[in-house]
Amino acid sequence: MYVYLGQDSFIKSRDIVGIFDLDNTTVSKITREALSKSEKNGRAVTVGFELPKSFVLCGKKKEAGRIYISPVSAATIAKRAVSG
Repeated sequence: MYVYLGQDSFIKSRDIVGIFDLDNTTVSKITREALSKSEKNGRAVTVGFELPKSFVLCGKKKEAGRIYISPVSAATIAKRAVSG
């Protein structure tokens, strides 16, 4: 099943390792450094042009290590991933 991340972006639910809220997780220096490193390495994909609210870490097959930064809340993405 596919999970909608916003702005015409979808990922396979089986590729998702974690769904994280940006406000809560970026308090940690380690998380900020990991996101920055992913962006520099071209592994981060920003979905849309709105203020980002969450990020989704993928870890299987061709999506391994890719991070999607989404304007959709982490709770909403989690509901979409489970409901299908």
